Amino acid sequence: MKGMTASEDVIQVNRLTFSYRAETTLLSNITFSIARGDFVGIIGSNGSGKSTLLKLLLGQLPAPPETVFLYGEDVRTFHRWSKIGYVPQSHHYLGVAFPATVEEMILGNMFSQIGLFRFPHRQHRVQVERALAQVGMEDSLHARIGTLSGGQMQRVLIARVLVNDPEILLLDEPTNGMDAESARSFYGLLQSLHAEQKRTLLMVTHDLQRTAEYFQRIFCLEEGSLVELTPSQLEHELAHRHRHPDGKTLCPCQP
Repeated sequence: MKGMTASEDVIQVNRLTFSYRAETTLLSNITFSIARGDFVGIIGSNGSGKSTLLKLLLGQLPAPPETVFLYGEDVRTFHRWSKIGYVPQSHHYLGVAFPATVEEMILGNMFSQIGLFRFPHRQHRVQVERALAQVGMEDSLHARIGTLSGGQMQRVLIARVLVNDPEILLLDEPTNGMDAESARSFYGLLQSLHAEQKRTLLMVTHDLQRTAEYFQRIFCLEEGSLVELTPSQLEHELAHRHRHPDGKTLCPCQP
């Protein structure tokens, strides 16, 4: 894991096992890596541990020593979080009387640049406008968060992390609640962020049918087991279900 060069993996997970309770193992001996510039999908049914895996990568849950590495450094001591952008599910912000505007919400994620208890300058507001333009939401600068649709909110959440110019984006079920047209538009945005801006993307989703064409690599997480799907497995998965290496675990990764 040490001595990683710029061309090597930016995320490495090595024999990761995790439990919320001692008697229940949610993730079992998981190993995988993600290279700079990858667009990776992790699929699996609800409750399979996909969001938990993201939280371990983000340091929000305590990973065992020497199991999760970001840029070659153990996540437990990693401090360069400006390189990592996290996009949560939009439902955390929808359906409530959220008083903030889009601009205020994005500025709130710039505290490392602005400083605590300081007011933003013109340059910070320009950065917000540029981030919104990248996601096609420049006309919503002064809109109230509570008035946005699910698709609009998800774009704003991406702008909220893009304003800090991260190299890696981690997305948790970003199209939950979107209709088919909004989801297609959103996937097009992600493809642009990957292909044109050369960002590394890792997206958790249960919707393989609508997302498969966008990913370079696809992993399936089920019953604690994580495997990368080969092209033939992916084709079979879209029509049926595949078995994990234990020969027993069927992956029900279907919409």
